[in-house]
Amino acid sequence: MPSRDTRIDAYIAKSAAFAKPILEHLRALVHEACPDVEETLKWSAPHFTHAGKILAGMAAFKQHAGFIVPMRDASASDASKRTEAMGHYGRITVLADLPARRVLIAQLKQAAKAIDGGAKLPNRKRDTPKPVPTMPEDFARALAKTAGAKKQFAAFTPGKQREYLEWITEAKQEATRAKRIAEASAWIAEGKTRYWKYAKW
Repeated sequence: MPSRDTRIDAYIAKSAAFAKPILEHLRALVHEACPDVEETLKWSAPHFTHAGKILAGMAAFKQHAGFIVPMRDASASDASKRTEAMGHYGRITVLADLPARRVLIAQLKQAAKAIDGGAKLPNRKRDTPKPVPTMPEDFARALAKTAGAKKQFAAFTPGKQREYLEWITEAKQEATRAKRIAEASAWIAEGKTRYWKYAKW
């Protein structure tokens, strides 16, 4: 019988209704592609290991799910969707957002084979760093009013700053923007990055 971790059962059970069939589908595909895979929780999210290394990981967020297969970075696969959301498959909101079953199984098998062959993930760096968006005045005021937040934000790398700035500027409603600014200011004051809940993802 496939190895099952009851913590992942609990994780799926408490996920949003839209995410449950996605997570169950991904879980089943991982086991089908790699029968000896082991389940675990890493950084509070379900992961699957093969030969002691991460084969895949998945997570459910408020409005989308993410799926990552680290060894895809060691191949010539198209990683363009990584700019859309965390993971290799963009923002997954329905099963139709995923590649076909046979494609995913083939990619997982390829990843397991890469692990068996001792492949290492490349240390990818941007040739030209993406510029940090302009600091909005309302966010700047909030940081200045929150003890330690302004100094901590300045200490973040440009990439970590950009994650917060894009999150705030992408808000479509004023109420959403205000809520994000308040949350961001509090998190930053504590030294937390935008994706602190999944910092190792």
